[in-house]
Amino acid sequence: MAQHDCDNDPMTLSPRSAAAAVFLLLASLVSAVAIAQDGPQKLPSITLGAGMYLIQAEVAQTPEQRSTGLMFRSAMGANEGMLFAFEEAGQQCFWMKNTLLPLSVAFVADDGSVVNIENMKPQTLDSHCSSKPVRFVLEMNDGWFAKRGIKPGFKLTGKPFAR
Repeated sequence: MAQHDCDNDPMTLSPRSAAAAVFLLLASLVSAVAIAQDGPQKLPSITLGAGMYLIQAEVAQTPEQRSTGLMFRSAMGANEGMLFAFEEAGQQCFWMKNTLLPLSVAFVADDGSVVNIENMKPQTLDSHCSSKPVRFVLEMNDGWFAKRGIKPGFKLTGKPFAR
């Protein structure tokens, strides 16, 4: 009977090499799935008005869309943003985990009135909350509201606020 030596046969893997190969294969598959799930989302957008400025805002309205938000984006247009729409008014709190861009966030009442504005640093878990219950939150590039003189009390316009 011939004895088979795994270490000398280039077509046969030792148990340790086979386990390593399986691990590498699984790791690459998990990485491919994670990349697909961890990329930025692209949602349908609407036009909002902020005085003489127009905003193209993607609308995040499901729990999944809201939890991903603007994560993993490396750039956003000057007048682009994301409007988060909730079913009911409540204290809304946001943080910047996996968000690469510095953002300004406006917490907005049902009638479009800005309640408060916060500036958020990228990739932090600092919580930024509405000062009173709101159903809408608008994220824009850092400083967007300040550069246009938009402060609490300012009224945004657009379909979500027309009641």
